[in-house]
Amino acid sequence: MERRDKINYYLDIADTVSKRGTCLRRNYGAIIVKNDEIISTGYTGAPRGRKNCSDLKVCIREKLQVPRGQRYELCRSVHAEANAIISASRDNTIGATLYLSGRDAVTGAYVEDASSCGMCKRLIINAGITTVVARIDDNAFKTIDVAQEWIINDDSLEGKLGY
Repeated sequence: MERRDKINYYLDIADTVSKRGTCLRRNYGAIIVKNDEIISTGYTGAPRGRKNCSDLKVCIREKLQVPRGQRYELCRSVHAEANAIISASRDNTIGATLYLSGRDAVTGAYVEDASSCGMCKRLIINAGITTVVARIDDNAFKTIDVAQEWIINDDSLEGKLGY
């Protein structure tokens, strides 16, 4: 039997974490790893004590036909990346890697072109996480250098988004 490579090992764990998600559209799992040690995990779900979309049997963004990547303020869920960051101390996230896996809640297929939303990007930057690895399929992934792709190439700057 061939041993699983370490990146896919961590992505497999993130994928398992995503199965705790309660979103009716997409469920993500995130784990933060530093020095080959898992620091924290997070999945998509409503804030503690609030009802989840899966409990309510309705997703307001789905009901309003909001396209992917838009109007996250309507969402009941805290994103997986945010939950993982909340569960970790900053000294453990500085220089760490965040592994991210997302699946469509209906089909179970991996989310095509999985990436962090603008708010989660800001949280990742401020947490000091240097790398994000996002799953594409069972074996493929993309690696994001946070400084290069999200800080230097800041897509939130005026003009880049058509303002």
